Amino acid sequence: MKIDLTETTSSRINSALIEGRRAIGAPAIGMVLTLVIVTDEGSAYDAMRAASDASREHPSRILAVIKRPGRTPRDRARTRLDAEVLVGSDSSAGETVLLRLHGELVNHAESVVLPLLLPDAPVVVWWPADAPDNPAQHPLGRLGQRRITDASAAEDPVAALGLRAASYTPGDTDLAWTRITPWRSMLAAALDQKHSKISSAVVEGEAYNPSAELLAMWLADRLDVPVERTVSDGPGLTAVRLTTADGVICLDRADGALAELAMPGQPDRHVALKRRETSELIAEELRRLDPDEIYRSAVQFGVERIMTGERAKAAKPEQRPEPEQEQESGQQQDQPRQDPASAAAPKPARKRTAESKK
Repeated sequence: MKIDLTETTSSRINSALIEGRRAIGAPAIGMVLTLVIVTDEGSAYDAMRAASDASREHPSRILAVIKRPGRTPRDRARTRLDAEVLVGSDSSAGETVLLRLHGELVNHAESVVLPLLLPDAPVVVWWPADAPDNPAQHPLGRLGQRRITDASAAEDPVAALGLRAASYTPGDTDLAWTRITPWRSMLAAALDQKHSKISSAVVEGEAYNPSAELLAMWLADRLDVPVERTVSDGPGLTAVRLTTADGVICLDRADGALAELAMPGQPDRHVALKRRETSELIAEELRRLDPDEIYRSAVQFGVERIMTGERAKAAKPEQRPEPEQEQESGQQQDQPRQDPASAAAPKPARKRTAESKK
């Protein structure tokens, strides 16, 4: 069921939700949380589709806050709220409200959202794009127990990770982190099978891929070893190599779907490691509402501490001569330089000693 409301209020939207549930014969509320999506018209469709698919696993009330400040001074001065209410089959396994905020109301979105939150239910706020520098201090972010951003949608994804680290508050997370969950699980399982000391690691992926940066920071933080970040053509993450005392553990995914796991002393095996849809990422994040301390530790490790390019070359140890060669060279340096003529002359002392031995 779909209900369109023009120049409306939060009270009328609540009434429309009740009317819609009664019309479809489902007056009871069986939703587990409220998902607030802060977006614009350009990203609204994809975000709503992902949230709707995720609601099949987590029935929820979805509130899409679509900001339309206006192009002219007259439009920006005008305040108006339009809403589109979806209930029943039109809203998958929950309720959906599209809130279009016009003019000055854009700056006071929390006053519209607050009356529409489900009572006594967790609130999750998601920015598919254009996330604030400090999500926890954003007026809408203050309403949520969890705040989801996506560094990959930023103009500079690596710089966005720096902002996430500087402003981290318990409850923050990022979809760039969620994307590497299968990689982390697979690598952890591989290390459980092969107990060997790790000396270094290499993470390979597309340039400006925040998931590759986060995976490198996670490995460096948890293993306490140097990690090198290299660039490939993608798609996304392509390979991770862990150098151990027994050999190299390599998880290679060249096509974005099927990966090959190679471990010393074991046959190579193929594992499913496909790139996941946004709906799967959101569904994973909605499964937990507690702070993700592993994400905090990884993102605050710092991108600047990961070795790339010339820094990786400079970090490699220089080749030193063998001990015998080093000793010989030292002896040669200790001996005084001789004139070639005197060096060619016979040495009587050594000759007498040789004759006495005979």
